[in-house]
Amino acid sequence: MTMIDRFQITRFQFPRARVIGDSQVRSDWHYLAALELFSDDGHVGLGFFGALFFPLPPLSELERVFMAEQWPSLREQSPFALTNRVTRPRGGNIRASIFHQAIDQALWDLQGKALGLPLYRLLGGTDSRVRAYASGLDFHLPDHAFCQLFEDAVKRGFGAFKIKVGHPDLGWDLRRLALLSETVGSEATIMVDANEAWSPKEAIRRAHAYHQAGFHIYWIEDPCLRNDFAGLRRVIEAVPFSHINSGEYLDLHGKRRLMEERAVDILNVHGTISDTLQAARLAAEYGIPLSLGNTPFELGVHLAAALPEVVSMEYSFQDYDAVIAEPIQFVGGFAIAPDRPGHGLELSEVARVELARPHVET
Repeated sequence: MTMIDRFQITRFQFPRARVIGDSQVRSDWHYLAALELFSDDGHVGLGFFGALFFPLPPLSELERVFMAEQWPSLREQSPFALTNRVTRPRGGNIRASIFHQAIDQALWDLQGKALGLPLYRLLGGTDSRVRAYASGLDFHLPDHAFCQLFEDAVKRGFGAFKIKVGHPDLGWDLRRLALLSETVGSEATIMVDANEAWSPKEAIRRAHAYHQAGFHIYWIEDPCLRNDFAGLRRVIEAVPFSHINSGEYLDLHGKRRLMEERAVDILNVHGTISDTLQAARLAAEYGIPLSLGNTPFELGVHLAAALPEVVSMEYSFQDYDAVIAEPIQFVGGFAIAPDRPGHGLELSEVARVELARPHVET
């Protein structure tokens, strides 16, 4: 039986190839870490965690906290038992952990490797390909860099594109949509993401302005506050020509409320593999399709390939390739889940040497 017997954390810090961000935030650096869980039968499960805006603590502190708070519940345990265990969240044990997602990814990776199965097959999928869309995270890019990013995406075979909107000036949004249309062509599928920039009334005004300007928007993502269920439903009712995509910022309880209130057309899911599976089961009950948002190193491709409700997967052209030996491949507008056991990602040995940073750098 596969049992976990040791761990290793590798801390990375390096500048992004381009600034990313939206109407609320921006990020210029990668602050990443990898968690490896080693089993007594020779397998290694890999997961990732990080921060968007500030450096992670030094490696010594990450190891200290992991050893004190996480390792006691992982040591000499089966990854199969851990992902199936029902916990009892109450009181002081309801705490966010920076390691939560990485642990979940590593446990599922170990399971796939122990069984010799690619993760998407372990999750019930049969086809390794899933349709993907090009997402710019482009709010802070100048126009020429914005156009170049999406021109490159067209050359790589993408046919669907999402841009950031939500500028205080409606004219700015309209100009970016015009630039996108000129770059990718009028037949392309276009989505926009406001990152909660608007009130429901302003979201309705913006959606109609886009439509009247001749832009056919497939979905509007997070037009207003994540838990304004009445407001989101109001937008859905007033904007019949676009879908409303939301839910990425909500926990499972919030996603259920969102669907109960019929305040979403397409549910945005990502995060831990285990939580996403639960959200997908709920969405299936409500007959609501899914979109698979950004996941570390695109390993969410396995979820996208395994869940029949997923209409598309997000790809944001982040320079993760520098850290991974064999990154997820995107061909002709499709993401391809690796057929290697587990999620199929391994750290680059070059990156371990050249990009690993045990100490905080400023």
